[in-house]
Amino acid sequence: MKTSIEEKFCEFYEKWVCQLEEYLRFLVQDYTHESDYENLVAKMTTHHKNYYKFKWAAAHEDVCAFFSPVWLTPFENAYLWVTGWKPSAVFRFVDSLRLTGTGLVDLTEEQVKKIEGLRMKIKMEEEKVEREMERQQVGMADRRMVEMVRYMRYGGGGGGGDAVAVVAVKGLLSGLERVMKMGDCVRLKTLKGLLDLMNPKQCVELLAAQSMFHVELRKWGKKL
Repeated sequence: MKTSIEEKFCEFYEKWVCQLEEYLRFLVQDYTHESDYENLVAKMTTHHKNYYKFKWAAAHEDVCAFFSPVWLTPFENAYLWVTGWKPSAVFRFVDSLRLTGTGLVDLTEEQVKKIEGLRMKIKMEEEKVEREMERQQVGMADRRMVEMVRYMRYGGGGGGGDAVAVVAVKGLLSGLERVMKMGDCVRLKTLKGLLDLMNPKQCVELLAAQSMFHVELRKWGKKL
């Protein structure tokens, strides 16, 4: 049975993906004026920001829901990295578009050099998040947690024991929320970093590839 937060986010997410698919129809079109591409980039940026704004508000009430999201299919869940897409995966879209000649063919040598620099920085940021996630997981078995469990198991029920347990669990949930936000910040930093290095048309090509992958992954997940 879904919690109230899961129900709320399921509804939000379905609408968010539907809007993403609607934007995708415009992202794959060609335009004459650069302002048309700029407007699309602005809309997509706002769309992604709205997602994280809603996500963070919901996660503050129930962060565990985002580590086992019921609004995603099992197929989508298999590709999750700390409650979302892995930042370094976006650089694969850049590589694939250039390799197949379907986009970003006009990237300059200077742009490619800067993108490679950003790729290395993001990789280090990912490793930092992964170390923090590992620290949270290992922390589950530290001395204080073991003592708390032993106390609750052998006669600590009620009174002060319950209070200790509540404080301990709140600490764990707070840690998970912090790691989730760290991962999301790397995702946002990756997207912004790449868009800042590209012209409006190139930005749209990248956003189209990423959005198409997101939409198609969900469609395949619902078929399996």
